[in-house]
Amino acid sequence: MSILKKQYQEKLAKELQKKLGITNVMAVPRLSKIVVNMGVRDAIADKKNMEKATSMMEQIVGQKPKITKAKKSIASFKLREGEKIGLAVTLRGDRMYEFFNKLVSVVLPRVRDFRGIKATSFDGRGNYTLGFPEHTVFPEIDPGKVDRIQGLEIVMVTTARDNKEGHALLEALGLPFEKGVAK
Repeated sequence: MSILKKQYQEKLAKELQKKLGITNVMAVPRLSKIVVNMGVRDAIADKKNMEKATSMMEQIVGQKPKITKAKKSIASFKLREGEKIGLAVTLRGDRMYEFFNKLVSVVLPRVRDFRGIKATSFDGRGNYTLGFPEHTVFPEIDPGKVDRIQGLEIVMVTTARDNKEGHALLEALGLPFEKGVAK
């Protein structure tokens, strides 16, 4: 069992229950999954880009990604329905908590000019989306061996009912939000 999961179960859940005024223990918000996805640049033009991105994503999350395909054809992008254009990984359980811990303690401090993440990226149901313009902030990636910088998106899906509960949960788990920004 991961350290963060154990800490949540033993201490953080009780604190959140008091803070949010929840009477039922099962109604306390928790992290249910983390989805990491990436649109691969020039995946159609060169199939090797998809292979490179797949191995890079596998290094970052420690799990083999699923290849995502285009849902619609878009003529201006020279994109046909069904073409492979991206990658997605869904993390649950201990892997999810380990990835979250790595994100908070290693990756975010490596971001240049980091002053906290914005509290405005909630979706209304307590889920949070965090985007990275470049994947080189992850410690598994050697910037010297990277020939193309890719962006990626991390979605933290919670069981929270609204943004306030989701914010309280992620803050309790250690996600560093910007100071002085309204929730």
